[in-house]
Amino acid sequence: MRFNLFPERWLIVPRNVRFIPLIIVASLMTSENGLAQKTITLAQSAATVPAYEFVEVTLAVTSPDAANCFTDATVKGQFEKAVGLSYAVDGFCDAADGSMFRIRFMPEAPGDYSYSVTYQQDEFTRTFSGKFTATDAHRRGVVRVDTQYPWHFLWSGTGEHYFWNGTTTYWLMGWKDEAVVSSSIDRLHNLKVNRMRVLIASRASSFWGEPIVPGDNFTFNLNPWTARKPDSTEDPQFDYARFNLPYWQKYERMLEYARARDMVISVVFDIADSPAHPATGSEDELRFYRYCVARLAAYSNVTWDLGNEFDVYHQQPNEWANMMGAHVKEWDPYKHLTSAHPTNDIHVYRTSPWFDMTLQQYWARPLHDWMLSERKEQSATGRIIPQVNEEYGYEDHYPIWSPSYPDGASADADRRAAWEMSMAGGYQTTGETAKRGTNVWPNTGGGWVNGRGDNSMVMLAGYAHMVDFFTSFEWWKTNPHDELVSDGAMCLAAPGHIYAIYLPRGGKTKIKLDPGTYQASWFNPRSGKTTPISVVHGGQEWTTPEEPDAGGDWALLLK
Repeated sequence: MRFNLFPERWLIVPRNVRFIPLIIVASLMTSENGLAQKTITLAQSAATVPAYEFVEVTLAVTSPDAANCFTDATVKGQFEKAVGLSYAVDGFCDAADGSMFRIRFMPEAPGDYSYSVTYQQDEFTRTFSGKFTATDAHRRGVVRVDTQYPWHFLWSGTGEHYFWNGTTTYWLMGWKDEAVVSSSIDRLHNLKVNRMRVLIASRASSFWGEPIVPGDNFTFNLNPWTARKPDSTEDPQFDYARFNLPYWQKYERMLEYARARDMVISVVFDIADSPAHPATGSEDELRFYRYCVARLAAYSNVTWDLGNEFDVYHQQPNEWANMMGAHVKEWDPYKHLTSAHPTNDIHVYRTSPWFDMTLQQYWARPLHDWMLSERKEQSATGRIIPQVNEEYGYEDHYPIWSPSYPDGASADADRRAAWEMSMAGGYQTTGETAKRGTNVWPNTGGGWVNGRGDNSMVMLAGYAHMVDFFTSFEWWKTNPHDELVSDGAMCLAAPGHIYAIYLPRGGKTKIKLDPGTYQASWFNPRSGKTTPISVVHGGQEWTTPEEPDAGGDWALLLK
């Protein structure tokens, strides 16, 4: 009898945690056909972990004899809190010969937990049990949709609101030197980026017109499966039934490094640019997605993207997305945010239970009215979820087919577009220039292609100023109110409490203020400098004073 490697659910823990001496051994007696005796030894990584960390349970198998350990043996687990909160979890094979399986349990609240783990191969089954304790270390936890203000996100651990400021770093895992991966995460974190898009599977040629080429330190060929020709772009000859474990372990080290910096990783399963994919809806494809969830779901800093432009390489993409999205949501014990990034409109998914946020791509400028229309369309469904434009132009890279070409091809154009969407109550993901090159002089960049940058790349500093502005007030309590301002200004407001105004070309505007006394200040989106204005008395239309200097965009905040 053959069993799927990914039954109901699984679990894990950090590699820098020393394993405690909890060891349980189960023996398989010598069988009638003379197979050697084997044992299973269970070890638990820690007796106590912080909430949103994970306990990793390892099962060491002596004399493994599964023909394919990824398909013929399974590990499933269950863990629960004393008060009754229960999670079903998948485990996964982490040794090519079947000698090692792991399962990870991530507690989301302090308390005492118990667990059971079952190993199954053919007719043989062994079950183990254990306990651990979770403490409150005030970790931010998992990013979720705010149920009270569902256009927005919050950290489940602390209740802090999460102002999404993302960037594309597709081939971050193409760097062979992991120090480049770590330094890239650090650089982006210091620029107040808090989300990165990182591929799992892909291979591609450098056809974007950017100086990004493979070499000794970088490759486009990402290999989550074993391959006869791992360096081939067009024909890697993947064995989709066997996973390339060193690659997955490298991806986990990246996740762990990012988690320590509260950097959310959008796990992008696959991308349209790749010529090699498991067949749509096949056992191989389902195995891949389930294995990914089993290995990575216990990291608190992940979200799921079913595939970048998945409608290009899938037949019947709408049916596929609803099928796979439902599976991922079912397999993930922690229900991380899940979405998908098509090339076409996402209206068919807006009400799907698995679809937690839109990940659109829309390139035409301006983007303020477009984002307002997206909110309106989502609102009409009766199901409010956050709206994100995942791709709207990369610095120095803008498609000639876009209605706004070439106006979008600059750092300043992208920054202004980001303000426009934020002022419509939405979010965005940007990307730095790739023209500093990879394996092409000066070979200090890579930008949106692979995440690396240097000190000459200053675009994201402007985005950091935007983060500072919005996080200086309770932006999640505001809604678009452009009817309160004039002369092309944009307004987010909680009338009577907060008014945030953006002047895309500077100048003056008139603001209809509810009665009250407000402290007003200018904010320079280009420098991040705040300049107090004065106390403003509401109950009337107020005309803004001259901006501190002309020739650029400005923002005002009244509280």
